[in-house]
Amino acid sequence: MQQFTNFTPARPLVSIGYGNYVAAGRIIAVVSPDSAPVKRMVQEAKENGTLVDATCGRRTRAVVVTDGALILAALMAEPVANR
Repeated sequence: MQQFTNFTPARPLVSIGYGNYVAAGRIIAVVSPDSAPVKRMVQEAKENGTLVDATCGRRTRAVVVTDGALILAALMAEPVANR
């Protein structure tokens, strides 16, 4: 039987709704998409190609800020943050 010596456990994942998950260690903030600064951040991420739309066609209710991308989520910010 072969043993794996370089095994590292997977990062914990946070559900952002509708079968979409984000690595918990990469999340910086979870914010509401209603304010003007967040709308500007979303627009800039869209132009830069670092925006991930995980809403599955639904209304955006939270923006997850990670160390590499902005992720649009269909769940409210508070339930995502509590997970």
